[in-house]
Amino acid sequence: MPNAVSTKPFLLRLGEFIRFSHTIFALPFALIAMLVAGNGRVPLAVLGWILVCMVGARTGAMCFNRLADWEIDKENPRTAVRHTLLGKSSAWVVFALSLAVSVFAAWKLNPLCFYLSPVMIVLITFYSLTKRFTAYSHFFLGLALSVAPMGAWAAVRGELWTVTPYFLAAAVVCWVFGFDLIYSTLDADFDRQKGLFSFPSRFGIPAALRLAKGLHIVAGMAFFVFGWLAGLGRFYWVAWLVVVAALIWEHRIANPENPASINEAFFNVNALVSMSLLAGVLLNYYLSV
Repeated sequence: MPNAVSTKPFLLRLGEFIRFSHTIFALPFALIAMLVAGNGRVPLAVLGWILVCMVGARTGAMCFNRLADWEIDKENPRTAVRHTLLGKSSAWVVFALSLAVSVFAAWKLNPLCFYLSPVMIVLITFYSLTKRFTAYSHFFLGLALSVAPMGAWAAVRGELWTVTPYFLAAAVVCWVFGFDLIYSTLDADFDRQKGLFSFPSRFGIPAALRLAKGLHIVAGMAFFVFGWLAGLGRFYWVAWLVVVAALIWEHRIANPENPASINEAFFNVNALVSMSLLAGVLLNYYLSV
């Protein structure tokens, strides 16, 4: 029996397969780094190729994640529907084409982006294998998403010697590491049964939530330092306060006994984090007088 049994149009199935809505986590930080690197002025061609590179890289990374976890996802009630959205052969084709498009976009941006594209591919795919041997797979997810701001900075400046983007990347690592710890509490029992090395399955849910809280404190501090180094103004600082309030709220509502609250903390609150910071940076450059 074929894996892809859904009758939805292909693009809708692909969007669900790669969780396209979750692009809202990484893309805003690429745009933030792009705007700061260009001091608010970026050629449309550079913006366009950054978007192509981002979409291609994320699509490839998510396809690889689904392929790596194909059999595991079938057994997990929370993820069992994934293999009905796209067949394995189709997923491999999308994976290869997406990374090819991403590398081509990197080549169109500048030599540094092109030379670093193999590093990008390793970082965005390696995460999918880490739960098999380390309890810190959540860190590698954060590292994968931190490629977005670093790549966008390199796309605009053609260099990575400036310290500013590293604080944004560090903030993204800690922020993603923290919220993925919270989200992974939903699968703690399943991971434990399957011998997978997620942090909650190895050290317990309370320890995971404590670590997530500490990581989000560090993330908030790193976002602050980034704004200070970038010389951003009042709009960014209002956005930063919104982010701090959102992270506090995330930890107040996250309840592993209530999956709905975890899903709200995971998507709604974290979407507010990324979009608030992007709005603050946009307003900083286009409304400040």
